Amino acid sequence: MAKYYWNEYQKTIADDKYFYERSCIRQTFFPGSETAFLRIVREELGKDIYDEMNQHTCTGIGYHADVVPLETTMTVVARLFSLMKDAGYTNYVPSCVTSFGVFSEMVEIWNHQPETLEKTRDYLRKATGREFDIPLNLVHPSDIIYKYRFELKDKMKYALVNRFTGKPLQVVEHIGCHYAKIFPEKGVGKAEFPHVLAGMIEAWGGEVVDYPERRHCCGFGFRHYLLQSNRGYSIANTKKKFESMEPFEPDFIVANCPGCTMFMDKWQYTIAEMEHKTYDKDGYGIPVLTYEEMAGLLLGYNPWELGLQLHQVQSEILLDKIGIPYDPKEKYKAADGRILPKPERPNNLLV
Repeated sequence: MAKYYWNEYQKTIADDKYFYERSCIRQTFFPGSETAFLRIVREELGKDIYDEMNQHTCTGIGYHADVVPLETTMTVVARLFSLMKDAGYTNYVPSCVTSFGVFSEMVEIWNHQPETLEKTRDYLRKATGREFDIPLNLVHPSDIIYKYRFELKDKMKYALVNRFTGKPLQVVEHIGCHYAKIFPEKGVGKAEFPHVLAGMIEAWGGEVVDYPERRHCCGFGFRHYLLQSNRGYSIANTKKKFESMEPFEPDFIVANCPGCTMFMDKWQYTIAEMEHKTYDKDGYGIPVLTYEEMAGLLLGYNPWELGLQLHQVQSEILLDKIGIPYDPKEKYKAADGRILPKPERPNNLLV
């Protein structure tokens, strides 16, 4: 009897009734992505997702930088889970890959150390008077988009195809380390064959670029960036990825981690300023999108409402390749209708 090994690389992703937890980094750099995700889940997929106004950080960056102690992180995570309990939900969906890794780690500890779980319950009661339940299903938002990628394809107005050549766009997918490297079984495809972004790209008409440093870190590394003296190590790791993907001439990069998206976007500006070097042929850089931005563009959402103008590497060339219309006059239009001043132009990265 044949053994279907790919089944071992799958994960359970709840069908509906999600409790959504926002990301501190994503709220700062890519707020349109979280708005787009909620819109996709509610309007395109017709699912129930709860957006709690009293949520807070998971402590992830502080925890991984050894600033926040483990017991404190456990108690903070417990409070977030208590908000889910109060709202009547059991499926927890953290926006950030680092949050996803932190929650997975805390749950893993509690499952193996019931005495630590009871200590955390006691800490939370003493600090807040609250009670919490461990989620029945803990998944990342990219898991949900992956699960419903074909349903979304049926609603999409565009595909990952170059309209000038008719060929699939060449896409670099980057999986955040905390998605499947800490606990491989928590990610679709595990650490060996992570498929959560590749599945979207292939379903929506693109081709995945398989380059040598495909699984190399984006360069964030927490301590490697938080300390200014270590930032050379951070940018060197990112540069290594760019040099590896450059010969394959990717049309854009997509990531499922807000830190990865930020660093691969903004380090391109930094490298251009330091070395007068970009990793595309024309000097504009390689656009770096979140998976929500990628899905939203194909669904026909306004690029500026998605927040593409907030990226360091601009996206108009990519939009033109796909055939997505945009109004240059509205690129820096504020919510109240005012046209904001244009940002200062980089010296070496074209916009």
